[in-house]
Amino acid sequence: MQAIVETVFDTVYLISVITIGILMILKSKGNNQYKLFGIMAIVLGVGDSFHLIPRALALCTTGLENFTTALGIGKFITSITMTIFYIILYYVWRLRYHVKGQKGVTAVVYVLSALRISLCLFPQNQWLSEVSPISWGIYRNIPFALLGLLIIVLFYKSAKENHDISFKWMWLTIVLSFGFYIPVVLFADAIPMVGMLMIPKTCAYVWTVVIGYKDMQRS
Repeated sequence: MQAIVETVFDTVYLISVITIGILMILKSKGNNQYKLFGIMAIVLGVGDSFHLIPRALALCTTGLENFTTALGIGKFITSITMTIFYIILYYVWRLRYHVKGQKGVTAVVYVLSALRISLCLFPQNQWLSEVSPISWGIYRNIPFALLGLLIIVLFYKSAKENHDISFKWMWLTIVLSFGFYIPVVLFADAIPMVGMLMIPKTCAYVWTVVIGYKDMQRS
């Protein structure tokens, strides 16, 4: 049952976000904000596919333990693409609210992103092992969480100051995604059922993408 439910859910998710991303690029009509949002959605979907497709194959065939290498590589790639996702979302914020300057904020975004990616490259992460060290899961996610927090604050303040109804809840989608993701990092190895929180986390990211798509349709 888990194999069927997860596979169907992940298939619908990947097809949906990638399709929305392509549509946003094609229908952006020269609007760089929507074009960038579309690229962001594709990065999200393609990046997650490196982990979700091997996971679906594992669940539907011989089990997760026989796909350790593929799943590890997929998690590594997804860690990188999710960082890129937030860098792009930062530039969506700049375009949407016509932000100029803010070199300090931009520097912080890039420093946190570089630190996150650098930590992901350390062999101590043991990406290809069946059980990875929790400590390194925490280390590499500290700059990632700080990056997410920064993006949350930026969207919350700007949407409120500009009375932006369309992006009113953008900050909340990011809060929810991290809220569901952090327990998985900390407890999924010890309590496998905690991994199910990745489903609502994924739904939060879909909400993020849908917010941008609906706003484009209204424009």
